[in-house]
Amino acid sequence: MDALLDLLNSRPIVNGEQQDALGDATAGRRWAREHGGDGTLAELELLREARDALRDVVTGESQPTTLIPLLEDVHQIPELTSDGLQWTLHTPPHARLAVEIVLAWAATEKELPGRLRPCANQECTLFLLDRSRANRARWCSMAVCGNREKARRHYERTR
Repeated sequence: MDALLDLLNSRPIVNGEQQDALGDATAGRRWAREHGGDGTLAELELLREARDALRDVVTGESQPTTLIPLLEDVHQIPELTSDGLQWTLHTPPHARLAVEIVLAWAATEKELPGRLRPCANQECTLFLLDRSRANRARWCSMAVCGNREKARRHYERTR
């Protein structure tokens, strides 16, 4: 799930400008390698496509069916081992990391439905995974977005 949030949050706004961790080949390759990929240009292109599709699905702008093209040529093969039944993922090498992230999204939706969401700060482009009991987390960071929103409300009340 860490790679899922990292991919969704790879286009933050910093000092008013949108950054892109996958924007140039060098930074993108580094990002992919840090997350278990091989850093090829084909992998990087597919990661960008997966990020954009997942962002649209999580924000409700697209249906989950838009993720289907990312799962082409992907198969899970059952293997019986001494530890029991295990599933092995078979995918084109450049697609493995993007496929694993899409599968992490599917697992998150199944195990924690509705808890992966965009930050409530309209000026923020980040996402959060709410692990709180009450399912009331609203901000990607209480220290940044939450504090700004509380300061904004306080200013409006005292004005």
